[in-house]
This record gives sequence, C-alpha cells and structure tokens, in this order.
Amino acid sequence: MANIHNSAIIEEGAKLADDVKVGPYAFISSKAVLQSGVEVMQGAGVYGDTNIGENTKIFPYAIIGMPPQDTGYTPEHDVKVVIGKNCTIREFVTVNAGTKKGGGLTLIGDNCFIMIYSHIAHDCKVGNNVIMANNATLAGHVEIGSFTVIGGMTPIHQFVKVGEGCMIGGASAISQDIPPFCLAEGNRAVVKGLNAVGIKRRFEKEDIRALQNAYRELFRSNRAIKDVANELLEKETNQKVRQMCQFIVETTRGIPYERKQ
Repeated sequence: MANIHNSAIIEEGAKLADDVKVGPYAFISSKAVLQSGVEVMQGAGVYGDTNIGENTKIFPYAIIGMPPQDTGYTPEHDVKVVIGKNCTIREFVTVNAGTKKGGGLTLIGDNCFIMIYSHIAHDCKVGNNVIMANNATLAGHVEIGSFTVIGGMTPIHQFVKVGEGCMIGGASAISQDIPPFCLAEGNRAVVKGLNAVGIKRRFEKEDIRALQNAYRELFRSNRAIKDVANELLEKETNQKVRQMCQFIVETTRGIPYERKQ
C-alpha cells in the first residue's frame, strides 16, 4: 500500500503504484500517474496530466506539470508531462506541460539528474542520462540529446537543439544548435572542441579517432561547415561521424564556432 503522509493532498482519480511514497504537504493531481518506486517529497507538486516513471524521486518543493508559460495556452488544451524512470528531480525544479502548437508534450527520458532550481519549459524533449546542474534553464521547444551535461546557470534559447553527448560549460548562453559529442561554452557560447572526457568514457578508440578527424575537417577548414558535412556523409562509414554530420546538415539555427587559422 502506498505510503502517503496524512497532510498530503491526493486528488480523486490519481493512479499511484502500491509502493509510492508521498511526503507531507505534497500535492498529486487527479490525472497524475506515479509508477512503482516513485517518491514525491515534502511540499512537491505533481499537477495536470503527468506520468512519472519507476523509481524517480521528486525532491521538496519541485513543481511538475503546471501549465506552460505561453500566452496562447488555454485550460481546454490537452497537454502533459512524461518523466522516465530512475530520474532525480531536485529541490525547486519546475517542469511545465506542453502546448497544443508544440505537440502537447514535455518529455524527460530515463536516468536524468535535474539539479536545484533548474527549469524545463513547455514542449522540451530531454533524452536519457542528461545532467542539468543548478539553475540551468531550457526555454520552450528545446531538445537535449542523451548523455549531455549542462553546466549551472546556463540558459538555452527556445527551439535550440543540443546533440547527444555534449558538454555545455557553466554560465554559458546557448542560442544556436550544438552538434553531438561537442564541448561548447561562453556567452554567447561557441563550440570549443570535442567533449573529450565524455567520448572517452563511452566510445571505442576507433570511434574517437574518427570523430577527431571529422572535427578537424568540419571546424578547422575555411570551407562552409555544411558543405564539409555533406561530403563526409558521402564517404564516411563511421556512425558517430555520420550522426554529427547529419545534425549539422539539418540545423536551422546554425552552429556557433570560431574558425581557427
């Protein structure tokens, strides 16, 4: 049977697994679904149509599933939040529901670690194993690839895409797309190199060498980066390189980098 503190408010209709824990003064809405092992701690709130995956922990005073901060939103819109399993949502984090024009869904994958005061706005799509340090903020419609780390105090502009396995330095400001496996920092942030630590932890030496060679061609030549990416796609068989190049070809916001002579 769920372990629910007597001061918590659980609206009729909420679906809680038998082993869910709900702390004092927490709130769970009528449309919420809390799967096995979920814990919602003191003063936290789970609002609207929100589904929280197995073993995710919601720390005190985090607010999940409130309506989007979007002037076009009306209560009649069918919007929701889905959070994966084994996530850690720390104190005072806010995650807003989606908007009708953005597909109605804000999505967070599995094994994510969202630190204190971070904000995930409407219609964001956050992959698996993402870390957001304190006060990192995502504007609406942002997409974050799996295994990416976002440093503290870093805002990311609406509609920006950050690829898989990136490292975003603390106190950066991201206004353009960051390709997979890259390190970006600064205000405004630019690509500084590969995320060397991240790729060494995850990839074989063959993939690392291929990415290093591709990075030099893409970012250290005097040619248009999309032209180089298209050429690499025609001849390159390494899937990590192809992933990076495809991202660059498809970007609509551009890639921020400084040419090195």
